[in-house]
Amino acid sequence: MSEIKNLKPEAIWRNFHLLTQVPRPSGHLEKIQQFLLDFAKEAGVEAFKDAAGNIVMRKAATPGMENKKGVILQAHMDMVPQKAPDSNHNFLTDPIETHIEGDWVYANHTTLGADNGMGVATILAVMESKDLKHGPVEALITADEETGMFGANDLPEGELNGDYLLNLDSETWGKFVIGSAGGVDITATLDYKEVETDAEDAAVKVTLKGLKGGHSGLEIHEGRGNANKLMVRFVHAAIQEVEARLASWNGGNMRNAIPFKAEVVLTLPKENVAALKELVEDWKVEFIEEYKGIEEGIEFFAEEVETPKNEVPQEIQDNLVDAIYACHDGVLRMIPSIPSVVETSSNLAIIEIGEGKASFKILARSSNEEMKHYIMESLQSCFNMAGMKVEFSGSYGGWDPNTESPLLHKLKEIYKKQNGEDAIEQVDHAGLECSVILGKYPNLDVVSMGPTLRSPHTATERCQISTVAPFWELLKEFLAE
Repeated sequence: MSEIKNLKPEAIWRNFHLLTQVPRPSGHLEKIQQFLLDFAKEAGVEAFKDAAGNIVMRKAATPGMENKKGVILQAHMDMVPQKAPDSNHNFLTDPIETHIEGDWVYANHTTLGADNGMGVATILAVMESKDLKHGPVEALITADEETGMFGANDLPEGELNGDYLLNLDSETWGKFVIGSAGGVDITATLDYKEVETDAEDAAVKVTLKGLKGGHSGLEIHEGRGNANKLMVRFVHAAIQEVEARLASWNGGNMRNAIPFKAEVVLTLPKENVAALKELVEDWKVEFIEEYKGIEEGIEFFAEEVETPKNEVPQEIQDNLVDAIYACHDGVLRMIPSIPSVVETSSNLAIIEIGEGKASFKILARSSNEEMKHYIMESLQSCFNMAGMKVEFSGSYGGWDPNTESPLLHKLKEIYKKQNGEDAIEQVDHAGLECSVILGKYPNLDVVSMGPTLRSPHTATERCQISTVAPFWELLKEFLAE
């Protein structure tokens, strides 16, 4: 577990190891907030928790550099709590167990928390350093970014004093992000009165798992399977072919993660159970063939379970299944002027049906505000036809790129000098807090960067060791200049 403390640069990896010891899933940030305040006190820098739950730190300039422009280093403190099906990890109490494989740091069948722990660790390294040269430096470590950017949305105006903001939440070294998509959370709900299950019926739980899942912004264009969208095809067929009825559905667990697992409980006449199991095998073959080269670990199986007392009424069941089937999922459109970048997408992330309640949760994204409204209205229309109540929340605008940014030009200049090649400017489909912060501090010059991470929001999340040192060297020289 402690191996990563010995990696270089030690200033970042030692602090990242400390962060892995503090539970910090979104929505449960008391321990990490206190850790950050205690760290700042030990380092001798000003720190406080604001009304939004963000932690702000301020470090005075190196003597003689007081007149330099102020730099704000920004990252988020929370992490996505995803784990492999065979993991017993408790994100509320257990530290993250890390290990090294070649040039990568992984966790033990859970998310690593490098998103955005590497950014926070970098901020801590700056705050505790006694030999870095810099002008006035502030840190903004935001709360609950992963579940709705709540810390950034509720950031008080007038709290920050800097001129430049470096967001440390990007995930490919050598690429400077200068724009990102906006997004909105969509929740569709329906209350219904359950009906009694036929006493003669059997019940079967059908499970789909082993999909890659992934980040619904960074990896939505890769064609990965969405467990909810695959499962609905089977359920639809089971209703038509073996007289199945829906008792419950549970799929996905994070709005911003592509769901890698879904399970349903179906009831049906006992004499049709064998046919249902054959149908499962048929669809398993179909899914494996469809996703050859993309998904390698698909598991799809049925097991008989105790027959539930109640199930979804047939008309409600049919409406819900139709809505899931019709709901758009994945890429809707690429940016016309940059056809390699996703413009608009949606992720059918979470489905919960049972005990008289149905709930669908979606994160839709777009770098075009009009297209964001289009996907919102499109999904609302889909769910309205099923009689569901639709609510929008956590909406945030896109971050318009500024290719003339002095901050960007300085970072690119240093990068080329240090690495002998040009950096890449990039617009991300993943949402970043930059757009929200710019809405409150429009005069900031903003760029996002970071070391290389892969598969955030999944149990195979990893950080590339060899990218952390050059990232640190660039940041140090930028602060000095």
